[in-house]
Amino acid sequence: MSPSPLKLQLKLLSFFIILAGIHFHVCSGDVGTAGQYTPPYLPTACYGNDVSEFPSSNLFASAGEGIWDNGAACGRQYLVRCISAVVPMTCRAGQTIQIKIVDRAFSSVSRPSRDGATMVLSTTAFGAVADSSASSINVEFQQGMNEESGNGTKS
Repeated sequence: MSPSPLKLQLKLLSFFIILAGIHFHVCSGDVGTAGQYTPPYLPTACYGNDVSEFPSSNLFASAGEGIWDNGAACGRQYLVRCISAVVPMTCRAGQTIQIKIVDRAFSSVSRPSRDGATMVLSTTAFGAVADSSASSINVEFQQGMNEESGNGTKS
């Protein structure tokens, strides 16, 4: 006995729903914009001239006003990935980085490539997630655990 057309349709529909769930990413963080900035990075609003506060990976950023939180953003870790840009193919597919906030974009010594960005990434951080010739990108970001707690998330 062959399955009824209705049962076959339900099985196919279930298959396509599962397939769609696997292939489409559900956003689990916030969405914003990111620019980039170049040296000099010191002094910073968070740490002054203390170079030891910069991650050795050079994956750091200055916080835009939306996440600055009156300085509470200093030291926060964020997972960041590029999701789009004005120019197609700017984002590096599948690349997520963890950055540390070390400065305030509004008062950073080096001016950002885009005013009003959610965050301004170091040249190393920006180049890890996007073509470094772009002036800004759209990013998905999520606050991670601070390294100091011993529970930092690394990608």
